[in-house]
Amino acid sequence: MKPETQLIDDQLLKTPSAGSSAACVFHLVEKLSQATPGAAAISSWGEVVTYGELNRRANVLARHLRSLGVGPETLVGVFMERSAASVLASLAIFKAGGAYLPLDPALPEQRLAFMLADSQVTAVVCSAGLRARLPQGPWAIVVPEELNSTEECGDARAEVSGENLAYVIYTSGSTGQPKGVEITHASLMNLVNWHLRAFEVKATDRACFQAAVGFDAAVWEVWPYLACGASIAIPDEATRNNPAAMRDWLIETRVTITFLPTAIAERMLALEWPADTALRFLLTGADALHKRPPKGLPFTLVNNYGPTEGTVVATSGTVTADASAGLPTIGRAIDKTEIHLLDEKMEPVFDGGVGEIYIGGAGVARGYRNNAALTAERFVRHPGTGVRLYRTGDLARFLPNGELEFLGRVDEQVKIRGFRVEPGEIVSALNSVAGVVSSAVAPLGGSNGDKRLAAYLVLSAEAQVNVAQLREALARRLPDYMVPSVFGRVSALPLTRNGKVDYAALPALNEANTLPETKFVAPQTIVERRLAAILAPLLHVDRVSAKDNFFLLGGHSLLGTQLITKIKESFDVELSLLSLFDHPTLEEMSVEVENLILAKIAAANANGSAVSSVTVQESQ
Repeated sequence: MKPETQLIDDQLLKTPSAGSSAACVFHLVEKLSQATPGAAAISSWGEVVTYGELNRRANVLARHLRSLGVGPETLVGVFMERSAASVLASLAIFKAGGAYLPLDPALPEQRLAFMLADSQVTAVVCSAGLRARLPQGPWAIVVPEELNSTEECGDARAEVSGENLAYVIYTSGSTGQPKGVEITHASLMNLVNWHLRAFEVKATDRACFQAAVGFDAAVWEVWPYLACGASIAIPDEATRNNPAAMRDWLIETRVTITFLPTAIAERMLALEWPADTALRFLLTGADALHKRPPKGLPFTLVNNYGPTEGTVVATSGTVTADASAGLPTIGRAIDKTEIHLLDEKMEPVFDGGVGEIYIGGAGVARGYRNNAALTAERFVRHPGTGVRLYRTGDLARFLPNGELEFLGRVDEQVKIRGFRVEPGEIVSALNSVAGVVSSAVAPLGGSNGDKRLAAYLVLSAEAQVNVAQLREALARRLPDYMVPSVFGRVSALPLTRNGKVDYAALPALNEANTLPETKFVAPQTIVERRLAAILAPLLHVDRVSAKDNFFLLGGHSLLGTQLITKIKESFDVELSLLSLFDHPTLEEMSVEVENLILAKIAAANANGSAVSSVTVQESQ
């Protein structure tokens, strides 16, 4: 007899007819829970939730949501950490007939409050431990732990069609406020059906839920697999942004398909992989990919492109190890998706010409939540065919082989650590700080995960603004990836002839025009000086004070792993990522490194073996 996870009726995976009862992904999950109730659906930190248990518990929550008036076109927030519980809550909202809005608990309260009010949610499903942090409002608060989880009840059977709303995800907005993108069930099903076909997903596959809550990649990491009976594994926070640890976890848990943001994926390509690795596909996206895989990797690398408004993925393409092929492309349009390259007059560009990407087809979003004006501006009709298109603001050109070469943004929008950021939203927050007359925000650094943001400030004569105050003010309104790493002071912002900020004319930031993080304290010990020499080029700064904080200088988990590697190379000791978080200043970091060196020497002496050591006494 076949294993239970393989007993999936192929009929479940056929593309449903528009508006039919099988037009929504949760109908497939319901059928699978009946066909293979004991199959593993989600595993995390030792807990395994089967399809039968997932469906039963989702029914309990769905019934309660229905009693609160949740139904088609009703939006319900999910205020939970990345977990099996958050997936279950989203499924329950589907089964109740509603649509879900992911709310990342890491976001500032002010931003959460705006999203809740702007989206007009009816209710919020919240874990018990986060209830006190949820902003107050007219929405009902539902804590699943407080419901009778042993209750037995049938499927909610909501009357939902493909045209109904499935989920809303908020992205950074150029007007100074985030905007909610509305995606229908039909668009989500198109993503699911393409994914299952393109990557030949079977019930025996195991996927990875790595993306942050509120990042649209999470949609892609969950629903295709639950729609076909595969299982999903969830890594812990310490693992998910550490390339080496993530590699080891993927191997150990025998994940066969995973998505990873570009910055992490690029670093994982350089790691060694055993030939018997279960991983079949490493899917990446969110930033421009600048590396091809080395020869001999046991899995296939696939580069993907797509804005939230295009239901996660609009184009996709395999990346080979052929270095002579140039930089990786973003592939071709996925199933039932059209890519148009148009000029400023919305006329097609030909013969490899550069044009703005317009997306058409099944994945195009309904529009922006409660924002008809912006919807009309960004969702337009093709002047020749009348087809509805989403105007991305991204530039590309078709190569002779039919693939798309991505060429950047029309406007100033940037990607930071995989997140789409509108500098205008940060400017709006900066200009609300007392003493700030005007400001501009621009990216600094490379084109990968090392990219960071710089703020240029015009301050009033009486302003008494310091970096700590600026960071504190921004942290109340913005997520951490949108808080600039460095703040510069200018007498006036340079402008173009038509009165817009001339970003190309912004001055280079140096010691003279940069607001200091702290009063400079020169590194004193040999270890401090050596660490400073490592940190300065890593963080793209001229010098590092003994009191400087690694994370406030623009450091993050990905750079942290690079720093740990360089410390290993320089001092032959291994500083943990947790220790870096607990001791982020140069001074504190130095003490931790010294302690590790001394402990290594003591252990070697006890064993009677010789080791290389680093002098750690005060410099003379």
